[in-house]
Amino acid sequence: MSAAAGEVAQMFGTDAAAGNNLSTEIFPGYPGLVFDGSGLRTMTWGFPLVRKGKSGQLLKPKPVNNTRADKLDSPFWRASFRERRCLIPLTTFTEAEGPKNAKTRTWFNMRDQPIFTCAGIWRDSAEWGPVYSMIMTDASPQVAPIHDRMPVVIAADKRANWLESAPDQNDIFGLSNQSFLIERTEQRWV
Repeated sequence: MSAAAGEVAQMFGTDAAAGNNLSTEIFPGYPGLVFDGSGLRTMTWGFPLVRKGKSGQLLKPKPVNNTRADKLDSPFWRASFRERRCLIPLTTFTEAEGPKNAKTRTWFNMRDQPIFTCAGIWRDSAEWGPVYSMIMTDASPQVAPIHDRMPVVIAADKRANWLESAPDQNDIFGLSNQSFLIERTEQRWV
């Protein structure tokens, strides 16, 4: 996210989230900015997945940062998809490309939008407070050579539809025709 919080707020016609501290790179388990339909909020990226060790002891939760579009009806995601959809503003996203142990970052920017939005869901968690997850779908022909999945990009004129329509009337798979500028780098994927 290279845009300032004020620019993002202006895009949604709202005020910037109080106390938000955007960094240029947002990683799972760290704060990011989302629009929940009423305003911008800072939330942790990833729903906490509670895990147990070999002896049954609770381990530190793992952030589940992405939601497959074909799994939205599973118990882990269902209530959030039905009741708490959000938009995730981005200026770019990255995928890993290359052989194992030598992957590099490939960046995707929208050709016609300096800030764009992706479909998300959110909920309050006991572990980390408000959390969000990005919805992923099958990759477009442009992204497919690099990764088999990609974020569901929501076009500006479809944002209200994503946030407000009933889940069974919400075709998230056809909401946007995206055209990306692709930037391959030598930056290591960590």
